[in-house]
Amino acid sequence: MTALTVHPLSLRLATGDLAIIDRAAALRGRSRTEFMRDAAVRAAEEALLEALPIRMSPEGFEAFLSVLAEPGTPVPEMVQTLQRTAPWERT
Repeated sequence: MTALTVHPLSLRLATGDLAIIDRAAALRGRSRTEFMRDAAVRAAEEALLEALPIRMSPEGFEAFLSVLAEPGTPVPEMVQTLQRTAPWERT
């Protein structure tokens, strides 16, 4: 079993930012450190996933484009929602 190596990280935060973080951590039942570590790792993973290229064969890309070119299928719930009168349009 490999020992976990931890590295300290120091941040300079405005009082208001720290208060928001502390409130959110308390709502989640986490310590400030746990909350910030989880948030930082989640943001890093998201940034890395956004940067990953999508690779496919030319045939796969053509199939993808042909599916996009087909007309969409209406979703009944969406159609009903769009047919309703908006609250600000009601008299």
